[in-house]
Amino acid sequence: MIIVFMGPPGAGKGTQAQILQENLEIPKLSTGDMLRAAITAGSDVGKKAEELMKSGDLVPDEVVVGIIKERIIQADCATGFILDGFPRTINQAQALDKMLKDNNLIVDKVICLDVNPDVIVARQAGRRIASKSGCVYHIEHNPSKVPGKCDVSGEDLIQRDDDKEDVVRHRLGIYADTVRPILEYYEKQELLNKVSGEQSVEAVKQQILSIIKQK
Repeated sequence: MIIVFMGPPGAGKGTQAQILQENLEIPKLSTGDMLRAAITAGSDVGKKAEELMKSGDLVPDEVVVGIIKERIIQADCATGFILDGFPRTINQAQALDKMLKDNNLIVDKVICLDVNPDVIVARQAGRRIASKSGCVYHIEHNPSKVPGKCDVSGEDLIQRDDDKEDVVRHRLGIYADTVRPILEYYEKQELLNKVSGEQSVEAVKQQILSIIKQK
């Protein structure tokens, strides 16, 4: 079972991908983690990636796909894996398909969490954090007892710059533009399954597991 897991920032993708990993007992692979592991291991593609990153260059698709290829031959991927946050472009989707085909594998399911941008903005723009205690609050869903103050440390709560509404909307706009052709690509292959991320965590989980069982 090879699953591509997609969704906009703030949709709850990380939570659901973790739940899916535990339920299916297959690893969740993120390109960031794989890049770091390949660099630490000192593999050929890891060395190439490290060289590019030190120069400030983007790691090209063929190197990223090469790192995924190295990772999926490991024993824990024998019964499948979840790709979290990859592919990010149509070229990456095509390169992934080619690499899998060369290894007699295919993507089985593409799951995309679908959440109205206004809901994501409300979720993220309402978040407040206490930098010293590490506590996280939400002005509507999980407010502190004293407005603007941490329950644990009493320190002032702050809104991170990347939680501000204009930043969140900008990030969502970039995501929508880049992900649209990827979703169309997988839809043509009849692999795409959209799940509303506006439901409870449990409801989203059950819907995803139901999709997986349809294999």
